[in-house]
Amino acid sequence: MAMCMVGMDDDATLCTWTTGLRRSAPPVVLLHGGPGIPDYLQAVAQMLDDVTVVHRYDQRGTGKSRWDGPHTLTRHIADLLRLLDGWGHEQVVLVGHSYGSDLASYFTLAHPERVARIVHLAGPFTGDWREPCRATETSRRTYHQQSRFEILDAMEARSETEEIEFLALSWFTDHADRRRAWRWALEAARVRRPINYRMNRELGVEKRADPLDSHVDVLRELVPAGSVIIGGAGDPRPADALTRWGEHLECSVSILSDAGHFPWLEAPSRFRALLRSTVEEPALR
Repeated sequence: MAMCMVGMDDDATLCTWTTGLRRSAPPVVLLHGGPGIPDYLQAVAQMLDDVTVVHRYDQRGTGKSRWDGPHTLTRHIADLLRLLDGWGHEQVVLVGHSYGSDLASYFTLAHPERVARIVHLAGPFTGDWREPCRATETSRRTYHQQSRFEILDAMEARSETEEIEFLALSWFTDHADRRRAWRWALEAARVRRPINYRMNRELGVEKRADPLDSHVDVLRELVPAGSVIIGGAGDPRPADALTRWGEHLECSVSILSDAGHFPWLEAPSRFRALLRSTVEEPALR
């Protein structure tokens, strides 16, 4: 695995990782979610290493990609374009997870000629999905867990221990496997830090001001043939929102019955087969 720091056209330097070898399949770029947390998609990259070259990176302001300035979708789209140019790829398969699927969509709106295919993982969620998601999250916490979550959420500042507890309480509801959910969330809370809450707020405001829903007709024309959406029935975010989005875009949707927000953890064999078949499929345009 090759790690490389890549300078942008301002003061930002992004930390990138490249694995795999260039073969007949197009190169892949993994876009992690958040926004505001470091990359966590190494396990997904390993599922493709023998198929093609795979890139992933910490988005500016997360992990090793230090940045203290403002965040805009335009800036993050420009970062991805500069990375593609630096890697020498005319077209790539974008594999975006959660918020990363939103970023892949906004990038496609801006630079459709650079996208060979999109693999949406557990996203994007459009329409009125937040209220049912919060209701499911609350139902998966005990009374004590919910009370503790609300106390921690209301704090203006949290200690390191409190932050880990808050993130674990936030994230363990993402998993369908309730037996392993807390362990997975606690492990993630210890390493996917620090959270860039400013980045999360600023990009969230911009997404709400310019939602993907308002671009659905354009995206239907731009999203390449063979693009797919893969989600989990056990994700607290409603799977029917993914199904509706797939119908709008006229692309295939696969909802894995016993997976949550991270389908490669809970249904690795089926997820791997779906991912690899999509990446390896010959381009139709």
